[in-house]
Parts: sequence; C-alpha cells; structure tokens
Amino acid sequence: MRKLPALVALACALSSCDRTGDGSPPLVDTAARPPRDMAWVIFDADTVLAEVADTQEERQQGLMFRERLDPGSGMLFVFEQELPHAFYMRNTLIPLDIAWLDRTHVIVDIQQMEPETEILHQPGRAALYALEVPQGWYAEQEIRIGDLAQIIFGRR
Repeated sequence: MRKLPALVALACALSSCDRTGDGSPPLVDTAARPPRDMAWVIFDADTVLAEVADTQEERQQGLMFRERLDPGSGMLFVFEQELPHAFYMRNTLIPLDIAWLDRTHVIVDIQQMEPETEILHQPGRAALYALEVPQGWYAEQEIRIGDLAQIIFGRR
C-alpha cells in the first residue's frame, strides 16, 4: 500500500492526465480510482484502502464483529456535518486507532481504542471524517495531528 500514490502518479503519467493544456499541474486521471464503495486515504507515501461508511446504517455497523483488519486497510466514516463525532467499541473485536479529519482533510485528533469497550472517544475539534485503522498504524507511519490527507473516493 505504501507504493499506491506512486502507482497512481504513474498511471496518470501513462494515460496523459494533463487535460488542462495550459502547463499547470496535471489533474488526477479519473480512471485511477479505488474500487466501488472504497477510498484511498493518502498521507504522503502511506495509503489506506478504506471501506466507506457514509450512511447511518454503515456508520452504526462500522467494524463490529470483524476478527481482523489487514495493515494498510481501514474504514472511512463520512458525515453530513462537521461535528465532534463520538465513537465506542461495542462488539468491535480488534484494537483500532481512529483519526478525525476536518473538511480540509487535516487530522484534528488521533486516539487508540480498545476492543469491546463502551468508552466514548470524541475528538477535541469538529470533524467531517473519521478513519479507523489497526491499532498502532498511525504511530508506525509517523502520522500525527495536523497532517494532511488526500482522499480519493471510488465510484458509487
């Protein structure tokens, strides 16, 4: 997954993504997208392939009852409003890290969450997105509060 941004750039270069014609930076080729109902959340050289949870039902289910989550994968929660959205780990069997991102895709908070607990985890600031990944992933990648992500959504 660490090579995904480079592959996207290569695909763009090979498919002549420069549609501006004015010498400005090329646009990302719309053909280079993650699978349906997924998103790439890119932090410099590190990429998460995330399932998208953008309905109330999907957000309520989250990663409940999953027995594993592969490194470089996760779940991206997309909300309608930028608020301090709270999470807990009821029926969630694996330890997770969660990062909340604002509307500009800047990380506003990161917390670790333990399996099968009902402790409410809430960011210190409002967020429009939350990204859950295997616990320890953000620290391993040296991703911190204030870092900027690029989010590329698959087709719906």
